[in-house]
Amino acid sequence: MTDKPQQLQYKEIREHSVLEAILRDRRWNLVTAIALSITILSIALALYHLFAAAFGAPQARAFRGTHLAVMFVIAILLNPLFRATWHDPLLQPGGSGNGKRMIGFAVDMALIAVSLFIQSYTLYDIDEFQGRVGDLSDWDIGVGAMMIVLVLEATRRAVGWTMVALGLFFIAHSLYANYFFGILYGPPTAFDRYIDVLFLQTEGIYGVPIFVVSTYILLFILFGAILLRSGAGRFFIDFAVALTGHRTGGPAKAAVVASAFMGTISGSAVANVVTTGSFTIPMMKNLGYRAKFAAAVEACASSGGQITPPIMGAAAFIMAEFLQVSYLWVIVAAIIPAALYFATVYFMVHLEAEKYGIERIEKDRLPQILEVLGRGWHLLLSLIVLIVFLAIGFTPMMAAFWAIITLTLLTFVNKSTRMSAVDLFAALEAGVRSTVPVTIACACAGIIIGSIFVSGFGLKFTHSVISLAGGSLMILLILTAIAGIILGMGMTTTAVYITVAALIVPALVDIGVTKVAAHMFAFYYGVVSSITPPVALAPFGAAAIAGSPPMATALESARVGVAKYLVPFIFVYNPSLLFEGPVWLTVYSAIAALVGVWALSLALEGWYKGPLKMPLRLAIGTAAIAVMFPPLLHPIGISAFVFNGAGAIVLVLIYISKRQAGRRRKLAAGKAAP
Repeated sequence: MTDKPQQLQYKEIREHSVLEAILRDRRWNLVTAIALSITILSIALALYHLFAAAFGAPQARAFRGTHLAVMFVIAILLNPLFRATWHDPLLQPGGSGNGKRMIGFAVDMALIAVSLFIQSYTLYDIDEFQGRVGDLSDWDIGVGAMMIVLVLEATRRAVGWTMVALGLFFIAHSLYANYFFGILYGPPTAFDRYIDVLFLQTEGIYGVPIFVVSTYILLFILFGAILLRSGAGRFFIDFAVALTGHRTGGPAKAAVVASAFMGTISGSAVANVVTTGSFTIPMMKNLGYRAKFAAAVEACASSGGQITPPIMGAAAFIMAEFLQVSYLWVIVAAIIPAALYFATVYFMVHLEAEKYGIERIEKDRLPQILEVLGRGWHLLLSLIVLIVFLAIGFTPMMAAFWAIITLTLLTFVNKSTRMSAVDLFAALEAGVRSTVPVTIACACAGIIIGSIFVSGFGLKFTHSVISLAGGSLMILLILTAIAGIILGMGMTTTAVYITVAALIVPALVDIGVTKVAAHMFAFYYGVVSSITPPVALAPFGAAAIAGSPPMATALESARVGVAKYLVPFIFVYNPSLLFEGPVWLTVYSAIAALVGVWALSLALEGWYKGPLKMPLRLAIGTAAIAVMFPPLLHPIGISAFVFNGAGAIVLVLIYISKRQAGRRRKLAAGKAAP
């Protein structure tokens, strides 16, 4: 196994930058000018946020508005009208569509002008502007309407039609609720009141989602982009391979471990698939793993990055703001569920290797742990700085700033991680560009939240959902899960979480679920769509690398990643897994859940020291549920610990019987040998 292909892959990843492309190709034309504009705006916005983190952000509305205005411009330039990308030339020799493209370009420039005008209008006298809350001028109403249209169009380009449709529905409902029926019927909202809430106040477009993305999320994504640019991705993969490659099913286990590491710097499932999968999937196939299983393992491991502390994607920051707790508290609560998820994937990998007799990789063909650590250990210090600063009470904004400064300095410790000025600016550019869809989604989510607030629909919907569930928590959770999966097919994780948190989480809280468990449940089911058919982007990306059928890979991913569907139900019924309650109960529950997901892996894989027949698999699955879900049995008046014990006894008996059967087979084989 040579290191050369891996170096080439990382070279391509590290050079994926508009800035570097411009420096390599010095042909100047309109396309180059647009590309350069994107680069300059991205780097300028990154530096603006770093400056604000170091010296304090300006007035809140001005800061959020500037962030959003620049993001609008970048989103429009990245997603031009009537062209696939900004790479497409505006005019083609003899092209029949040139007139259409020119119209699209004119519309793009007009939208950019509108974005800049809105921000200039707001900043001209921002104190006087905000003083008009509740008493809007005609200009305020007109500019506010333009802002809503701009948000919807930017959302259509950067996020997709699903979220636009959802936004339009809530706009129509707020303004014309008297034309709806059933629980949707209500008094209409006056247009000036609607613009007041969505444009001037902080319950709408400039509300919590935009506040969080402009103050916390962008800086954390910049940190991850710089860390990836420094070569941390390669370090994580090499370390995972060195750590697990010699074990049974080593390459697949390396994919799980590497993706868990990558989760600390990237919240994108597809990006993780491309980064780690291009190395681990071919290695898994070469050792005998089925193509669709190799792709499914990578897809599941990569999608786990979104639930892995300390950087869990944008939604975790918004969750902290909704819960009014520190971000550190959220990432601590996420530790055990994430560990259970990766443990399940790890177990499935091990059992698959035993089932198909996949051999281990010889240690001399693997990277050496000490050599790998010597090459990149210093990069991990920046993560420690980030966590320590959060722990001692720094704001996430300041903690991310000092982590970025520390990381930038640490890259000079080793020649292999040292970055040039172009590397650093390219990382800043990549970080801002990857934040564009998140920011636009948050702006549209602000329309949804503001509409729900101004119409009073949220409270009515909460009571209706509880009534529909008949007071049953399990039915309500299933409805929430289905809503999250369906919304996730056309929206980003952040947008799904915000929508579900606004509509259904209050119902979960009203029925008795703790706030953190309710919000974490919504978060998990906003993420799970990344591996759920029919729209499963992570498995589809992995299938392209593995050469396996996309839909079959997606179905296999749903099986391998079963914990992502199951774990949220576990911690809702047992919130001690989120560190709520006494420590001893958290430790006990974590061990019981780990045993449960191990047993569930046996039942799903149908293998333990040999094939498992269906009756035995059903028995193991039932025992797993008894171990993991004891609180479900409280209504029948039997102690949860009794069912824990009963499930554990069944599993122990099965374990002993299988071990004895294995010994008998070995003994018989020994006697049969000459």
